[in-house]
Amino acid sequence: MTAIKHALQRDIFTPNDERLLSIVNVCKAGKKKKNCFLCATVTTERPVQVKMVKVKKSDKGDFYKRQIAWALRDLAVVDAKDAIKENPEFDLHFEKIYKWVASSTAEKNAFISCIWKLNQRYLRKKIDFVNVSSQLLEESVPSGENQSVTGGDEEVVDVYQELNAREEQDIEIMMEGCECAISNAEAFAERLSRELQVLDGANIQSIMASEKQVNILMKLLDEALKEVDQIELKLSSYEEMLQSVKEQMDQISESNHLIHLSNTNNVKLLSEIEFLVNHMDLAKGHIKALQEGDLSSSRGIEACTNAADALLQCMNVALRPGHDMLQAVKQQQQRFSDLREQFARRLASHLNNVFVQQGHDQSSTLAQHSVELALPNHHPFHRDLLRYAKLMEWLKNTDYGKYEGLTKNYMDYLSRLYEREIKDFFEVAKIKMTGTTKESKKFATLPRKESAVKQETESLHGSSGKLTGSTSSLNKLSVQSSGNRRSQSSSLLDMGNMSASDLDVADRTKFDKIFEQVLSELEPLCLAEQDFISKFFKLQQHQSMPGTMTEAEDLDGGTLSRQHNAGVPPPVSSEKDMIRQMMIKIFRCIEPELNNLIALGDKIDSFNSLYMLVKMSHHVWTAQNVDPASFLSTTLGNVLVTVKRNFDKCISNQIRQMEEVKISKKSKVGILPFVAEFEEFAGLAESIFKNAERRGDLDKAYTKLIRGVFVNVEKVANESQKTPRDVVMMENFHHIFATLSRLKISCLEAEKKEAKQKYTDHLQSYVIYSLGQPLEKLNHFFEGVEARVAQGIREEEVSYQLAFNKQELRKVIKEYPGKEVKKGLDNLYKKVDKHLCEEENLLQVVWHSMQDEFIRQYKHFEGLIARCYPGSGVTMEFTIQDILDYCSSIAQSH
Repeated sequence: MTAIKHALQRDIFTPNDERLLSIVNVCKAGKKKKNCFLCATVTTERPVQVKMVKVKKSDKGDFYKRQIAWALRDLAVVDAKDAIKENPEFDLHFEKIYKWVASSTAEKNAFISCIWKLNQRYLRKKIDFVNVSSQLLEESVPSGENQSVTGGDEEVVDVYQELNAREEQDIEIMMEGCECAISNAEAFAERLSRELQVLDGANIQSIMASEKQVNILMKLLDEALKEVDQIELKLSSYEEMLQSVKEQMDQISESNHLIHLSNTNNVKLLSEIEFLVNHMDLAKGHIKALQEGDLSSSRGIEACTNAADALLQCMNVALRPGHDMLQAVKQQQQRFSDLREQFARRLASHLNNVFVQQGHDQSSTLAQHSVELALPNHHPFHRDLLRYAKLMEWLKNTDYGKYEGLTKNYMDYLSRLYEREIKDFFEVAKIKMTGTTKESKKFATLPRKESAVKQETESLHGSSGKLTGSTSSLNKLSVQSSGNRRSQSSSLLDMGNMSASDLDVADRTKFDKIFEQVLSELEPLCLAEQDFISKFFKLQQHQSMPGTMTEAEDLDGGTLSRQHNAGVPPPVSSEKDMIRQMMIKIFRCIEPELNNLIALGDKIDSFNSLYMLVKMSHHVWTAQNVDPASFLSTTLGNVLVTVKRNFDKCISNQIRQMEEVKISKKSKVGILPFVAEFEEFAGLAESIFKNAERRGDLDKAYTKLIRGVFVNVEKVANESQKTPRDVVMMENFHHIFATLSRLKISCLEAEKKEAKQKYTDHLQSYVIYSLGQPLEKLNHFFEGVEARVAQGIREEEVSYQLAFNKQELRKVIKEYPGKEVKKGLDNLYKKVDKHLCEEENLLQVVWHSMQDEFIRQYKHFEGLIARCYPGSGVTMEFTIQDILDYCSSIAQSH
């Protein structure tokens, strides 16, 4: 235990300037034994603090750590459980009771005894010791000089005390003076004893010699005491004299305090009055401007704006505590409220009149635009209204109900104005698209009456009531319109009286320009209005607008105050959403009008969907680069979906019409209509989609169309009765290959190679099939020769066969003189000429291939004669040059 005590003193208490007096090894009663140490300590510095510290070993068991400490003054009761029998248990009562079990009764008793001694020496509050033996509570500290305040020491409770530095230094000096201090301790002790006796004798002599001086000192002290008594008497008289002066000074001090307090209150009162006067006083000029200011002139608007700002500052001043209880402040606030209400009412009325007046002036200018494809310019209107932007911001911050009403009135007015302008604008665009001269030319050959066409065109224009319908009905109208296209117009596979090639290219260019002009006019109109709304209604402050209500209520003209109380701004929302909702209400007719225009253009010419897809894609891309969530971007995006749907439907209809193509059984097929028209479509599409953003859509359409063309060319070739299958395949795939080679469409490179391969294969097949065996008997003869060789007969021995001797060979050769050969070739040329069409001009190509095939057969026969009948001198009655001359002569004669 001594080793543990020294280790704890060294590692835990010495660094904290504490001294360990007693230690006991304990564990908590009633629980699993986890041993720890309770230590009684005192600080080495004064005032002395007595503590009880709980120390336990670390989890690893290599060092001790301080867990908890209690001040001894907080200890109320020490319960030893049994004063007679030995019992290791004891309780310590702090704020709560701690129950301990010591490792031995001796350690417990020693620890309790130490606590009792510390309590007796350092604490005024005595600890209650219960069930403790009286022997342990004996006073161990004598009442002599060691217990005095000046000479007391902690050695009372612990006989051991370390030397301080001064004592160690004195001992070292003493030991250095004696050589035998270490080697002979007895001699050193005797020397110290002798020196002590000498010092005691000298001390006694010094005391006896100073007795006379002590007596003199005592006499002086007696005289000093008498002088002190006299001074005290004088001081008492002086104190009585100053008592009255003190009372007078107290009265003066109290009076000065009251004066200072009064001055302080006056200064504060003046400060409060100046604050109210400076912050809650509105100039007469501002009051007059609010009540009578001219809201129609620039100077009057500026004066009203300054007055409104000043009024807002007065109303929004942060009053100090208690100001709102002053009657004058209440009256001034009521006056400000009346001025605000009066000016807000006058401002709202004036702006409503401005809306009406500007609308009247704007309507008067519509006539000049009725025959021009241009929308009226609203810049002057916006410029005049922007003068009121700051007043609108003031109205928004002070009276949101009136601001909300003005917003609704503006949207209602503008929606009607823009609806008239946009309807007239689209009417002009439709008239220019379906001009009288061109319209009669284009629709003259349709298999229905002109009145029906006119009626359908008028139905596409729509009425004012229909245009304000729901979005679903508009989409339904556009789908129906695109689905009811005339089946015999200028579609790619038009099989009626008028084909796509009959259309005037200038008409398509004209449509493209008109459609581009329509989009170019709509874009700046929407952007200018959106910019004006943002500036005029001060939406850049991100304050919620009526657009926060549901879109259905907004478009149906629901009152804006349904969702928000008047004068209370709605919650904060996105600025873009607010502007977009206002734009939807104002320009609600743009999307249906565009859809109707697209349906009309699609009916006029299905090729127009290509122009519309490119133009609309470009404008959508431009709008999204500026603001992807804007009204313009969203609206054009919705219309682009319709355009893309019409484009896809056009491609699907063309493929379906390919499948429905029927060929004449009495005439040769030639180049199929949809093959020729694919060339026209691809040429037009390449010119339209050059550098277009939606090139991918065209590539997908190309892939679908070319697959349909390939499949249906083969289908028609299989069904053809008049023209051989190989001719139909050869001519049409040659045309397709030529088209793809000329246009250089990168996505159709694989199809171009496939078309070339099909053309080559069917050309070779047709040549072999048509040429057949022009020297039939000669062919049969040499087939027999080849059969004998295949059976194992040597080639030079074939001439010994009875059926294949030289005489039989000469007999067969004589049956094919040059004149007969030329006649057969001439009949073959006429047959090929009947099969091939003139437009593809493949006759000479096929004839040259047949010439090469005939020469190849001739050379094959000559080779067999040379190998099987060597030295016989047998030759054909015509040569290769004769064949060339025959073919050339036949081609020239036809």
